[in-house]
Amino acid sequence: MKIRLLALSLGTICHLSFGAAVVMMAISLFGAMQINPVSLPVLPALAINLLLVIQFPVIHSALLKPSGRALLGRLFPGEIGKHLVTTTFVIAASTQLVLLFALWAHIGSFEWRPPQPFLGAWTVVYVASWILLAIAMTNAGLGTQLGFLGWRAVYRGEAPVYKTFPQHGLYRVCRHPVYFAMALVSVSGPVWNVDHVIIAVVFVTYCVVGPRVKERRLRATFGASFEAHMREIPFFPTPRSCWRALTSRDRASA
Repeated sequence: MKIRLLALSLGTICHLSFGAAVVMMAISLFGAMQINPVSLPVLPALAINLLLVIQFPVIHSALLKPSGRALLGRLFPGEIGKHLVTTTFVIAASTQLVLLFALWAHIGSFEWRPPQPFLGAWTVVYVASWILLAIAMTNAGLGTQLGFLGWRAVYRGEAPVYKTFPQHGLYRVCRHPVYFAMALVSVSGPVWNVDHVIIAVVFVTYCVVGPRVKERRLRATFGASFEAHMREIPFFPTPRSCWRALTSRDRASA
């Protein structure tokens, strides 16, 4: 009974923190990182912001490594901690994003926004980027992406079942659609200032570097099958890969 209560409690924390992170990130990037009303001098604000924006890729990458997953697995005793890794990872990542956007200190007064009707069109692109991210996460496996794979398995008294690397949906177009969509989200907010530039540069850099580190783990885990997948599917989408995925789907449905 205690274990099931623990699983439900962590599941609630996991999904609430994930929802809060998504809402705060969406509002902040749309409004050029001005969600925090506190005003600071430029140098202290810059120092705080650099610390906030760097902690996400550094800690996020560290927790994705085997040593990081082992650390998360030791948060709770025995096999329970290992089974809860997807849940505790999402809690950690969501908390990082909440802190990043809630504590961000706005820098300077410069701001640029596209005039109408371009503002509306740019906003449509921003919303479409979030929709693309949601589709990519669904293709990647919502159990892992949202963290319910872990807590649900513990609640049921089972071990979580991890799937192989996905090869359907957007993964037929590129190897890392979640990272690609995240990069689009970070640059498609319509209002630009120094804050948005910092976020965009760091997030796009991470969305390029992070998958390369991930691929080393995938090659070590899946070997020749992932090597063949790398030769067939490009890193990020190309016109050729989009057309090939579209036409192959049409042929399959014919």
